[in-house]
Amino acid sequence: MRLLLLEDDARLAGLLERGLRGEGHAVDRAATIEDGRWLATENLYDVLVFDVMLPDGDGFDLCADLRAQGIWTSVLLLTARDAVTDRVRGLDVGADDYLVKPFAFPELTARLRALVRRGAPARPTILSVGELTLDPAARSVRISGLPVDLSAREYSLLEVFVRRAGDVLSRTEIIERVWDWAYDGTSNVVDVHVRALRTKLGVHPGGPRIETVRGMGYVLTAGSTTAPTTGQSGRR
Repeated sequence: MRLLLLEDDARLAGLLERGLRGEGHAVDRAATIEDGRWLATENLYDVLVFDVMLPDGDGFDLCADLRAQGIWTSVLLLTARDAVTDRVRGLDVGADDYLVKPFAFPELTARLRALVRRGAPARPTILSVGELTLDPAARSVRISGLPVDLSAREYSLLEVFVRRAGDVLSRTEIIERVWDWAYDGTSNVVDVHVRALRTKLGVHPGGPRIETVRGMGYVLTAGSTTAPTTGQSGRR
């Protein structure tokens, strides 16, 4: 496989490069964010291996930048920072795996093989429907660039709609995804939250709309007033 190794510790980078080449891999090496970004955007790699702490930035931001550019090559982050918040941040910005230093070389190569087997399908970290963008990492929503203030439950509800835009979601399915399978209340809770969410989305003329599909549930559309073909729709 062809790898990009971004690591500013010359000794460690040299050891990893020799080991990986010994395993039969092609390795390009960089020591700065600037060089790593250029190599990652100009070449095709099977896996990008990024150190997190670098002299001119960090691997988190570089990973997020590449994902924003539509580069979905698998990313493995290497770092001495083992806090849960760091691991969560790495995964949220689009990394595929996270290996804490010090690590055993056989584990690194095993993780690389696993990433190549898994492949690198497009996984945008910023979701969008029409003029609305939703950032799952920051849990933020914008319409035409303007922030939308949502409660935690409203955000979770909207994220489900955005991920399934154009699909009709039943109240039961929404409850299972936004509340949980053990919720024993009534489906009216969905209607209440949908109405609140509609009100906040409705402030922005360019935003998507949540339409009611009678007898079936709700569907998120990109601002179209045309009824879904699956049934008649109307606002509650």
